[in-house]
Amino acid sequence: MSRTASPAPTTPQGGPRGGLPGTLAAPVDHELVVKKSRFLAHLAPAPSVEAADAVVARLRKEHWDARHHCLALVVGTHADQQRSSDDGEPSGTAGVPMLEVLRRRELTDVVAVVTRYFGGVLLGAGGLVRAYSGAVAEALDVAAADGLLRRREVLTEVTVDVPHADAGRVDHLLRDWAQSHDAVLEEPTYAAVARLALLVPPAQLPHLRDDLAAASAGTLTPVPGADRVVDLPR
Repeated sequence: MSRTASPAPTTPQGGPRGGLPGTLAAPVDHELVVKKSRFLAHLAPAPSVEAADAVVARLRKEHWDARHHCLALVVGTHADQQRSSDDGEPSGTAGVPMLEVLRRRELTDVVAVVTRYFGGVLLGAGGLVRAYSGAVAEALDVAAADGLLRRREVLTEVTVDVPHADAGRVDHLLRDWAQSHDAVLEEPTYAAVARLALLVPPAQLPHLRDDLAAASAGTLTPVPGADRVVDLPR
């Protein structure tokens, strides 16, 4: 299962519908042509403003002959930092509409850059707004179709120490349990005992404890650890 994780915030704040914004797993490109103007949308994961700036710098170098490289970025676990740039387009016609698309799609740690090659026909303010926002929206539709969008959840690290002789059986049990309880099985480690690890929704912790106790006659006990923000497929 593809995922990335980072330490969870110590003070929860309100996210979309009470949860956390989602994110993008990998870069995506999409081209929109409007009255001969080419709008090249590039969306990429950006865990920091510095990472977003590096994406913009690369695209400026790659498309050095383009007239505009308009920007929208959202970073932070709770979409804490947001920025946009019209890069020479009339004020409010590019960066902010692009940013609004990211907000409506409830995404963070994402940078969107739309590079425009002018086609010789003026689009007007409304036409520019539709083109820039549409390029980002269509790129996100491509990302969704390709399975590149991720939801984020706060999960609790849990370890279970198991005798080596029982590791295979318990590992199989935990795999089945994880699939039915929205949990994630991590890679095990082996030392004096086999240490199996999961990321578990906090509300499911009592169920894990009870199910493990029932399956092992009370000999196995899950040990909760830190909470983590985990990216999961939508």
